[in-house]
Amino acid sequence: METLLGIDYPTWWFLVVGALFSGYAILDGFDFGAGAWHIFFRRESSRQTALKAIDPTWHGNEVWLVIGGGTLFAGFPVFYGTLFSAMYTPFILFFMFIIFRGISIKFRNMEEMSWWRSMWDWSYSVSSVMLAFLLGVVLGNILNGMPLDENYEYIGAGFFEFLNPFSILVGITSVGLFMMHGAVYLLLKTEGSLYFRIQGFLNKGMAFFIISYLITTIYGLLTLDHLLVVFKENPILFIVPFLVFLSIANVPRLASKEKYGWAFVFTSLTIALLLVIVAFELYPRLLWSNGIEANSITIYNAAASTKTLKIMMGFVAVGGPLVLLYSYFVYRTFWGRVNSESEGY
Repeated sequence: METLLGIDYPTWWFLVVGALFSGYAILDGFDFGAGAWHIFFRRESSRQTALKAIDPTWHGNEVWLVIGGGTLFAGFPVFYGTLFSAMYTPFILFFMFIIFRGISIKFRNMEEMSWWRSMWDWSYSVSSVMLAFLLGVVLGNILNGMPLDENYEYIGAGFFEFLNPFSILVGITSVGLFMMHGAVYLLLKTEGSLYFRIQGFLNKGMAFFIISYLITTIYGLLTLDHLLVVFKENPILFIVPFLVFLSIANVPRLASKEKYGWAFVFTSLTIALLLVIVAFELYPRLLWSNGIEANSITIYNAAASTKTLKIMMGFVAVGGPLVLLYSYFVYRTFWGRVNSESEGY
């Protein structure tokens, strides 16, 4: 098998897909979190300020999802086809809520009637919560495994089979993580009475995430033995869960000192490290077959041809820096706190 810098191309593509979805989780994650808190803001001015905090960036953040989905399709078409077939219901719901979330942001201020704005506020907030939850549900199912046949096709029976206990717990944990992440972001963008109110939200968000994360972790350790195999075989990898613990612990420590810039770094790092753990638990698999392990989808039996991966790596080498440059430009341009008395920053 051909390699690049000693690493085979399917592994390179596994890393590329992981990096793109990590970027999406970090960037759109705080959007979802901010949206989840939105309905708890009582004043119209507070809601307007919270929306202005994410308005310049939420479109661009979703570019990472589009690119991630494209790279998944191009690099691992077998996995892409099986996953979307198995998770058809949550993906349809996800795309429905992502549409409603976008139109809620745009339609809200088109009319001044209070019922109109309240309706779209609820739509925006519920959509944000459900998007975070559904992302966690899909991830939980990937880790939990699905019934696959020898052709790597999904053979599950139930319409709501994707709502198993572990996937629900991962979904709830994702909501808590993004709410914590979003509260920290809003604290970087707001001031005055809204700033102090969000501080209270952050404390609740941290407690919600930590409790749900502990419950999910304990349940996973007790019921999903296959996720521990790589750590038992390579004890050095336990350093990653330890880093996750340190990262999570740093968030309340920094929040108590009102160092929200660094707190945002550590909420982002927590998301990235949790996905690194997922990568270790899966590799070289992409999807566990919880019936017959030999039917699991791996980066090798799901990958496109080496020639395709090599060509796509060229696109990544060119497009990747451009996406990063664009993201940096947007965030640098709109850096700073929102001015609640004007139309901008």
